[in-house]
Amino acid sequence: MSFLDFYKEADPESWQGRVDSEDVWDLMRWHQAVRLVNLKTEKIPALKPGQKGTAIIGYRCEEGVRRNKGRLGTKRGPFVLRKAVSNFPVHFDKSSAIVDLGNICCKERKLEETQQALGELCAKALKKGYAPLVFGGGHDVAFGHFSGVRKAFAEANIGVINFDAHFDLRKPDAETGVSSGTPFWQIAREETARGNDFNYLCLAVQKNSNTKCLFDTAESLGAEYIYGDSFHAGNRAMIERKVQAFIDRMDCVYLTICLDAFAAAHAPGVSAPAYSGLIPDPFFRSIFKMILASGKVVSMDIAELNPDYDVDRRTAKLAGSLAFEYVAEKLW
Repeated sequence: MSFLDFYKEADPESWQGRVDSEDVWDLMRWHQAVRLVNLKTEKIPALKPGQKGTAIIGYRCEEGVRRNKGRLGTKRGPFVLRKAVSNFPVHFDKSSAIVDLGNICCKERKLEETQQALGELCAKALKKGYAPLVFGGGHDVAFGHFSGVRKAFAEANIGVINFDAHFDLRKPDAETGVSSGTPFWQIAREETARGNDFNYLCLAVQKNSNTKCLFDTAESLGAEYIYGDSFHAGNRAMIERKVQAFIDRMDCVYLTICLDAFAAAHAPGVSAPAYSGLIPDPFFRSIFKMILASGKVVSMDIAELNPDYDVDRRTAKLAGSLAFEYVAEKLW
């Protein structure tokens, strides 16, 4: 199987926006700077020595959410998220490269194969020197994405940092198979089979969103976590210490953000909304930027954007701002 079996090029309509200038770089916006690459006819562009590059990849899949009995609609997430970032001003240097490598699309409900295809494409981008930014899609994106990071960094001690209300450590159901609720269990199984440690830090997990069995699973796997109720400025010292200690032990970090980690008032457009959760305030931003500034984050994704339920595009705008910070760290 090739990733091209599940591949579709990016839709140019998702990259449209305001035009202040056609030739003055400092007046341009992302939609003018992003290069769309059709991997059916082109190869991933080679970076020049010392050149910085970010590769956007869409994961158009809601099969994992369907299997997990969530609200469908996440397959439209990558298109809407591209539109959310397309009008951002260009602050990165003209010499930097930002490319859109298109989409991995789930076909015939073949979720496992779709995850495999995503892993293959992410690995190719990483090996070319790009920092992938994957737009989901359900959180089953995490297993495919991590698989690509592992292929690219075969010998590395990889840490997974997940902003999420849920552990997503469910054991796959015998009938339905893997889902958006199983990706980190899948990662744990694969890493253990390779003889590697399972390095997992879940930030903002909610007690009312996870069964006791899932907490027991997290404990048995050695997962680390911080409760959503504890994730506030009053606990800054503890949170910074725990996050930094985790990062310090890793060779590199894969960062994944499930938008249902945020309170529904800020992120209504998700598969499984929660009335409580993170607030995207200066404290959250400081921890998020601290992780990015570590220099160890090699790849990031944003999962569970469901445009069908997104009031005033709040969730897409929030997701876009997170993407902006990642690209800022990688290209500026």
